[in-house]
Amino acid sequence: MTDVKMEDKKQWDFDDLLPHVGEFGRYQKLLVWLVCLPACIPCGFHAFNQLFMANVPDHWCKTPPDLEQQNWTLIERKMATIPYTVNQGVMEFSKCTMFNNISETTDGNNITDCLFGWEFDNSTVSSSIVIDFELVCSRSLYPTIGLSLLNVGGIIGVYIFGVISDRVGRKISFFLCLSVELAGGFLTALAPNFWLWAACRFVVGLTIPAIYQIPFIIALELVGPTYRTFITVMTCLFYTLGMLLLSGVAFVVRDWTHLCYATTLPFLVFFIYLVYLPESPRWLMSQGRFAEVKSIMKTCAKINGKEFPEHLLPQLERKMTENRNSSLSRQTTPKEPRKVVGVMSLFRTPNMRLKTILITFNWFANNTVYVGLSYYGPVMGTDEYFSFFLSGLVEIPGYLFCWAVMDRWGRRWPLCMLMVVGGLFCVATVLMPTDAVNETLILYLIAKFAIAASFLILYPFAGELYPTEVRGIGIGFTAYLGGLGLAVIPFVNYLGSEMLVLPLVVMGFISAIGGVVGLRLPETLFKKLPQTMEEGEEFGKDFGMKDCLQCIPEKPEECIEMHEIAGNVDNEETPLRVENTTPLSTPLANRKSMRKILVHRMSSLELPVDKSGLVKLHYWY
Repeated sequence: MTDVKMEDKKQWDFDDLLPHVGEFGRYQKLLVWLVCLPACIPCGFHAFNQLFMANVPDHWCKTPPDLEQQNWTLIERKMATIPYTVNQGVMEFSKCTMFNNISETTDGNNITDCLFGWEFDNSTVSSSIVIDFELVCSRSLYPTIGLSLLNVGGIIGVYIFGVISDRVGRKISFFLCLSVELAGGFLTALAPNFWLWAACRFVVGLTIPAIYQIPFIIALELVGPTYRTFITVMTCLFYTLGMLLLSGVAFVVRDWTHLCYATTLPFLVFFIYLVYLPESPRWLMSQGRFAEVKSIMKTCAKINGKEFPEHLLPQLERKMTENRNSSLSRQTTPKEPRKVVGVMSLFRTPNMRLKTILITFNWFANNTVYVGLSYYGPVMGTDEYFSFFLSGLVEIPGYLFCWAVMDRWGRRWPLCMLMVVGGLFCVATVLMPTDAVNETLILYLIAKFAIAASFLILYPFAGELYPTEVRGIGIGFTAYLGGLGLAVIPFVNYLGSEMLVLPLVVMGFISAIGGVVGLRLPETLFKKLPQTMEEGEEFGKDFGMKDCLQCIPEKPEECIEMHEIAGNVDNEETPLRVENTTPLSTPLANRKSMRKILVHRMSSLELPVDKSGLVKLHYWY
């Protein structure tokens, strides 16, 4: 009788089942390392392969047809038909103008735009959409438009695939997303003109970043809460691995159409995952499909070498039924007056309004500058492939650095310092002479290291600042507005065609300002996080100069105390919840399953979830 009463008092859910079947056992490791993490690589390929399709070779106006029939050398034809200047003994020919009549004087009245198209120096760039579609001079902005359309597609697609993921399941959503991405990538190579090519890039953009987030969410929903930060860092690293592999593929495959195939067709092998990738058990629970949950968890327990806890199933099934009945009741019964929580709730009170604005601006600055710097990688240094490789490589120590410090030094100051340092090194490039190519590249790489590292802090920081009841809405709203900068940043980078360091200066100021304003946000490490809107308004309301200047938060005694965990994890009376601690500091010292993890971190990531425990994609709804 006592056991029954105790069971009734417990609020069992999926997280209570995981320690019994294994939070990160062999089953999860096989799925994470062999399926979910490799599935993030296509995002790195398709987000940046366009940078190597639009190389701009040296070009000049094509000579009139009658001159081509004469036995003139190239330099003779250019001197006869194209205006030029002599700079330090070097002849510099105009790229976009020619003489209207070569028999007349070479004054300004005899100069016109290219009349017969362009010739390109194929010795430097043998294949490019710029060559095939003649995207130079008055059409030089077109590749930038294509890059912007790619990002606009991402803003729309992450919403579409987020809805699909919630309604029909993570697995179906992932393979649908993969199909769209591969179809768009394949059709890109077949596009006969620029606008069809741009339309294909938009289609590919629909899947970015959804193709990255869906396997990430599947992995998160398969492991215990205390492993979520580990999964997040690994996902970032595999995304970066995609960028590194892309630099090698682009170096070998110089034809832009072949590059489309090389970065698309290999991922057809991912459809093998149809056999091995399970549906998210959390999503199945939210849909009332308990038999499938039981089957997956039995498989998990068997592979992990655990005994499946049959005695926990009644509690889980009861809670699932209650959640389903509650949801159906809300849909079928007349709506009662109740408190409406939505986007406007973030702006109703002054403290929440200020925090929402600061988080959103910080997200905008961080996201925009990171993507802008990534796009700018190939133009830095003397070798575009090696420069892009280095720009991805420096992200790896950045992620590991943040993973090591954010549970020790807090969120505010590491985030601020990284964004400010990144911004200052961007701005410092303007001080370099034009021939200091390697020095400018080093400054750029330091900036990329800092801005990539800062996002690993910003995401959980934002999740901890928003109260639980609006966390999904808050992060979705912030990510949506922050993503709008991605449609603009290609045009900022376009400014570099006239002055290489100008976009870096613009991005540097954005990053530095974002870092400084982030200091006004309250620290969340070692704090009891807000659950309701009322608690969210009070959290950080008394923020003062002393709080602002405190670099490393003090750890209160109540956070040092740890819940005792019984030696036998199958004991159903084991308290599996650790309350009132920041999600990135859940104690794990006594969990045997955690002791063998390489680079051990005692943290779990606070994510936007709904009442069923489902992780939400970053879309605004």
